[in-house]
Amino acid sequence: MTSSGNVHSTVDPDLPCWAGYREILQGLELPRIPTAHALTALLPDGIVNRRGLPIRFVPASSLAVSDYEKQIFETGEVSTRENDWHDFFNALVWCRFPSLKAALNARHHQQLKSATCGQRGAVRDALTLLDESGVIVTGTDPVLLQALADKDWFNAFVAHREQWRSTTRVMVCGHAILEKFLNPYKSVTAHALLLHAPAPVHVGTLDAWLGEAVGNGEMLESPACLSPLPLMGIPGWWRDGPQDEVFYNDQDVFRPDSGRRPAAPVHSLSID
Repeated sequence: MTSSGNVHSTVDPDLPCWAGYREILQGLELPRIPTAHALTALLPDGIVNRRGLPIRFVPASSLAVSDYEKQIFETGEVSTRENDWHDFFNALVWCRFPSLKAALNARHHQQLKSATCGQRGAVRDALTLLDESGVIVTGTDPVLLQALADKDWFNAFVAHREQWRSTTRVMVCGHAILEKFLNPYKSVTAHALLLHAPAPVHVGTLDAWLGEAVGNGEMLESPACLSPLPLMGIPGWWRDGPQDEVFYNDQDVFRPDSGRRPAAPVHSLSID
């Protein structure tokens, strides 16, 4: 399926991935995708890029061919294709994580300016992974978070199953991941930014913290900073059958750690 609008695909707001987006979705008439102007109206007041310019979604057809990230950084204009799920979900993430999105854009722009011979580099690869396929995992249980980093799926999903609801929160920030949930499948895998917090954190506070940390270059130095996370292993995320031993023994989805690279870091989320 392409990313363009499809009357046979729409959002099922009961799926866990839409937590944090449901309030926005309730006011929409999906599967009709809002126009760029209507998407701009969904943004909270005062959303700006790292230069302080207001963020606006602009029809891609009205813009000259330009570098996507440069356009956002220099003008605040986010090129948005008409009737396109991928760009619609990108707008939703701007609504929920505006500081993080602005920081990702600024880092992209900085990396583009310093790049030589068209090389992307490890930083841009990491930024793209979080932007497109990222989830933010916050938790108060360091053992569970480390199990995720170690790809110890039995420990993370089975042994600690009861701890998920009370200790751990998964927030989708990658718009390509949201798009996959139009037609979800067992092997949907995200790239997780793992954050240990001493107590639950409000999403606005988290977004501001991430905006500073990412914008200042304190994280996302390479793709190794993100941990692969098979989302359907999370308790309650798979709706098409039991999450039993047979389910988790599927090594095509829950791949054991190869040992070829170190585990991704679990960052300490310290908010005064």
